[in-house]
Amino acid sequence: MALPAVSSLFRSALRSRVVPAANLMTKPAKENITAGEQAIAMTAFFVAILAPSGWILANLESYKKKE
Repeated sequence: MALPAVSSLFRSALRSRVVPAANLMTKPAKENITAGEQAIAMTAFFVAILAPSGWILANLESYKKKE
């Protein structure tokens, strides 16, 4: 059927595409972040993401009720 033709078309399109190399430059950090600051930041991220999800899952039955 047409599947091999489409497959070869995609393969040739990917092969001919030239992606320029990223021009990245790295420098040392201006301020060092301590392990305590990292722990506080990670805790804040986890709470911000997981607390609302946990609340919804804990109260899922009340959300299902039709009132």
